[in-house]
Amino acid sequence: MAMKLSFLAMLLCLLLASTPKAHASVFDVTSATYGAKPGSDVSTALAKAWSDACASPSASKVVVPSGTYKLKEATFRGPCKAPIEMQVQGTLQAPADAGQLTRPDTWVGFQYIDMLTLSGGGTFDGQGALSWNQNDCHKNKNCKPPPVNLRFEFLTNSKVQDITSLNSKFFHIHVFRCNHTTFQQLTITAPDESRNTDGIHIGASTGINITHSKIGTGDDCISIGDDSHKITVTGVTCGPGHGISIGSLGKYKEEKDVTGIIVKNCTLTNTENGVRIKTFPDSPSPSSASGIHYEDIIMVNVSNPILIDQLYCPYTKCEQKPPSKVKINNVSFKNIKGSSFTPLAVKLVCTTGKPCENVELTDIDLTYGGDKGPLTSVCSNVKPTITGVTKALGCATSSLAPLP
Repeated sequence: MAMKLSFLAMLLCLLLASTPKAHASVFDVTSATYGAKPGSDVSTALAKAWSDACASPSASKVVVPSGTYKLKEATFRGPCKAPIEMQVQGTLQAPADAGQLTRPDTWVGFQYIDMLTLSGGGTFDGQGALSWNQNDCHKNKNCKPPPVNLRFEFLTNSKVQDITSLNSKFFHIHVFRCNHTTFQQLTITAPDESRNTDGIHIGASTGINITHSKIGTGDDCISIGDDSHKITVTGVTCGPGHGISIGSLGKYKEEKDVTGIIVKNCTLTNTENGVRIKTFPDSPSPSSASGIHYEDIIMVNVSNPILIDQLYCPYTKCEQKPPSKVKINNVSFKNIKGSSFTPLAVKLVCTTGKPCENVELTDIDLTYGGDKGPLTSVCSNVKPTITGVTKALGCATSSLAPLP
């Protein structure tokens, strides 16, 4: 009897092993069902394929095969009934004229989705050159921004990987109200002169990981806004651009705190700034930024390698205003090496109203080979803890009063 049961158990195992595993249902936009063709507008086909895939009770995959397709605009909305993947293998091209979009702030959006994967090695081409020339947001605080290339809102447990965002009209990737979402192996590209083309901007999100990506734009490679928590940036190469930034903070009413930011093992090359925290003066409401840690960073010819700027003003004319109300606390800069494009390699300018506290400079080794003076550093309204830092980089000029 025991031998018979053992034989049946073995037979059952063999049957289970030979049973094909279930695969995700595939919704190919070029199939007869949807009818998309390279060179044509794929908007309708892609919307229908997404709708069918999102309604699938089992895991599904929307596929855009190799080729170049026009895409007027798209919003992919959940919730979906099961995990869903969009695999873009080809190139999707936005209209060159932003005026053709009915949603003026977004070209492609993903909303209210749990367990989304966006992948495929393809390209989202924003064709932004026309918008860069018309965009005056760098000097006009009341401007109307052009559309973002990719906007992710209210995602959970999701992944964006192995895609390229090219020549966005405004921000390349905007992340808002997302939780536990990873961005990896991305390529984000726009010319140095393209205005406001931040690579990835994060706001009001928790548990965001950005890793092993190459970002070169005309603005911040990565910018982190208010109400952001547990954000990790690792293995990112940045340049050209304005660096990896916390902020700007303190511009709007009732902004929420920023906590738990880690930037590690990154390389910045020929950027306007390195690792930066920036807050506006005259903040309408108090807030804080704390638990911010930069470690193992390489700077190559970076203009402002280490920077806290609580007098941030991006506009052409800036009036002297009351101090920032953003409290900066528990910040560390560790093992940061390389070269500065300017002699001022470390600049920590904190607010008079709420001086920075618990700031640490450890193992900072930056060089300057230019002819504009000796390597130097300056601090205002902060007394950092300094370990393994040369005198020139150790805030020899340090005060609890505004810098001239």
